Amino acid sequence: MANVLTDLAADIYKAADIVGREQVGIIPSVTINAGSERAAFGDTVRSHFTRKPTLNTSYTPSMTVPEGDDQTVDNKTMTIDQVANVQIPWTGENIKHVNNGSGYETIYGDQIAQAMRTITNAIESYAGEAIKNGASRATGTAGTTPFASNFDIVAEARQILVDNGAPMDGQITMALNTAAGTKLRNLAQLQKANESGGTQLLRQGTLLDLQGVMLKESAGVVLHTRGAGTGYLANGAGAVDDTTVTLDTGTVNTTGIKAGDVVTFAADTDNKYVVGTGLTAVSGNIVLNETGLRSIIPDNNALTIGASYTGNVMFHRNAVELVARAPEQPFGGDAAVDRMTVQDPFSGLIYEIAVYKGYGKTMIDVTTFYACKVWKNDFVATVLG
Repeated sequence: MANVLTDLAADIYKAADIVGREQVGIIPSVTINAGSERAAFGDTVRSHFTRKPTLNTSYTPSMTVPEGDDQTVDNKTMTIDQVANVQIPWTGENIKHVNNGSGYETIYGDQIAQAMRTITNAIESYAGEAIKNGASRATGTAGTTPFASNFDIVAEARQILVDNGAPMDGQITMALNTAAGTKLRNLAQLQKANESGGTQLLRQGTLLDLQGVMLKESAGVVLHTRGAGTGYLANGAGAVDDTTVTLDTGTVNTTGIKAGDVVTFAADTDNKYVVGTGLTAVSGNIVLNETGLRSIIPDNNALTIGASYTGNVMFHRNAVELVARAPEQPFGGDAAVDRMTVQDPFSGLIYEIAVYKGYGKTMIDVTTFYACKVWKNDFVATVLG
């Protein structure tokens, strides 16, 4: 096999540090599970989860052992069905032309760095969408950038995770867009070394960990446009922990209730629930993400869809799984004459670069299969912006 990449590796790595890059805060903060990488493109990966057990409040001694309470073990699925591909063609005449100027090696390295940038941004945004839609509940005010005057929102989002039983073990991240990051940097108390506990933010602009939460900026924080449905009422009472809520009397207005919508009920305005499965009919079921309802919702209670928002998120690393890998090659390889792996220094993802030879032409290919899944909704909270 011809060795056409090794001599150019230095140019690739050098370019990766020069080409402009957006903030990547989500990808390094989730779990990349090597076990799921055994699945082929289009395959379904399953993960089990258990429901809350029945709590018995009586104890009756007997010579007969009780049967015990039946338990249902559910499963959630993830399908590896996303593709990000960049193809870079070169002819001999192209190379001769650019060698009269900047040089092939310089331009080639920049093209590879731009390919990694483009693919990383696509995966970051896809993961941001998945995490936003997979949150248990939300806090903050839609349309208002967090940290305008204080950082109370960190404690409020953290409380959702604590109430849901998430481990407070130093693996919780709050991913913010740059507007929220700017507001946080502008807070006076964090600019003062004697109050913030260090000079990192003041001198280097580094976002400080607050209350055991890692704060990171991300270009993958996405805008959620609310569903336009109105007039929905609960059709039957909802109990604490219920995730399925039956509705009727709604007006769809084309989009109805969408996944990722933040909804409240007239009987429970304190909790902002995130919809996992929406509804585009005048009546039917929506599914709230775990842990479901926090209080009883009476029959005919009105549901309100919150305003559109920027989906900043707080999550535990183990709540989210990301699969990102190169396509599997057939036995004996394909038509590529060389391959090499390069680690993106910003996201930590590993990319495989392949070179294919044609008739008077070469094509450089970077292809990634990926998927992202929130397995533990109760370990995720949306921070409205």
